[in-house]
Amino acid sequence: MDQHINTPLTKEKLNNLHAGDYVYITGTIYTARDAAHKRMYEAFLKGEGLPFDIRDQIIYYMGPSPARAGRPIGSAGPTTASRMDKYTPLLLDQGMTGMIGKGKRSQEVKDSMKKNGAVYFAAVGGAGAILSQRIKSSRVIAYEDLGTEAIRKLEVENFPVIVVIDPEGRDLYEESLKEWRR
Repeated sequence: MDQHINTPLTKEKLNNLHAGDYVYITGTIYTARDAAHKRMYEAFLKGEGLPFDIRDQIIYYMGPSPARAGRPIGSAGPTTASRMDKYTPLLLDQGMTGMIGKGKRSQEVKDSMKKNGAVYFAAVGGAGAILSQRIKSSRVIAYEDLGTEAIRKLEVENFPVIVVIDPEGRDLYEESLKEWRR
């Protein structure tokens, strides 16, 4: 089923998302990769808080290439989500409701998603140049010293993703494998 959603990604909007749905996101999303996740995690443990209000927000696991002239961002393809699994349950407990990446997630992350009511979207790997066309603006908001791994605030329009793991815990990858094996 095709769905169009506007951010923030509230719990009410989550209730309508199911594994296998094609979703087009419009609004604000944030980027963060390994180094930014580690820094956020450590800052939180020290009581310093997070660099932005993560409640009802989506983090896109992506580090862009340099922007071409006249564009807000360069190629913007997803990175492997499992590299953030160590930090994800804490962010979900703080109210994050969505993640965009590629690849499988750990059972700990899936359990935390179900507990907190969150969704994991996949973006098509290898399609970074095409995905970047859906990004209307990009601004570094934290950890500028991390370069491409800095946290960015993106404004997107009809950004295409697929629900891989829904708030009920249904996992499109696992269901597809079971179907294929039959």
